[in-house]
Amino acid sequence: MNALANLPRILLVDSNVYFAKRVGEALQQVGFEVIPCTQAAYALTMLEWNAPAAILCATNLREMGALEMAPILRADPNTAHIPLIAIGGVNAGEQALLEAYRAGCDDFVDRRRSPSDIAAHVRSFLVSRQDGFQPTQMLTSAETDLSGNLQHLDLPGVIQMLGQARQTGALHINAVDADGIIFFEGGEINHAECGMLFGDEAVTQIVATCQGADKGVYKFVYGATATQRTVLRSATDLLLDAMREFDESQRDSEEGPQLDSEQHAAPDKVEKESL
Repeated sequence: MNALANLPRILLVDSNVYFAKRVGEALQQVGFEVIPCTQAAYALTMLEWNAPAAILCATNLREMGALEMAPILRADPNTAHIPLIAIGGVNAGEQALLEAYRAGCDDFVDRRRSPSDIAAHVRSFLVSRQDGFQPTQMLTSAETDLSGNLQHLDLPGVIQMLGQARQTGALHINAVDADGIIFFEGGEINHAECGMLFGDEAVTQIVATCQGADKGVYKFVYGATATQRTVLRSATDLLLDAMREFDESQRDSEEGPQLDSEQHAAPDKVEKESL
């Protein structure tokens, strides 16, 4: 069965008719039906009777763009599940990407990329969203080029090793309650997922959870790439944050029993003083 059998229709919202035509044709070539629209407000009315697999919307529309559309979609239970991919332009960069995620968009793509690249990006994003990433334990040795036990080499050491070697690929991690994935591109972390978390939060959660774990495995798939960028900070900063969170959780767990014992001792002390 085609992986996109349930994801055939894209609602493309852009006021540039020439751009929309080129991107629409590229999307059709990779298996989508495309519904073009020049106004986001009108596009919202179309969702009531013809919900698409995803919405590809420009951020620079005159009245309403992707950033303004996102909160409207998320506020309605009938449309909250529809992926919204923002199309940015002239000032596209890390700040534009961050603004798109903060607004509630699911992904961001630079309109200066070729139509074929945009179409491939959209297709990869939707396939990844539908199929998800493989759990670490399901990866066979034939699919991985580097694997090991976190007892022998801790996760920060693995991350630093991949960064220094400027590797590109996906690091799958399973330890304690964490089953996550961290993507590298040229040694830089550019995407991560762990449960409901993604981006910077996912990285710190994975590292903090794995720190000091008695059991855990990692598997690295060379060449695997992410369909989106969600990590905007350096690996060093993220590792420091993770270590700080781990230390704080350890301190809290140690102080908890001590406080309990002091609270239990306090009534006895008062009773003795009263006597």
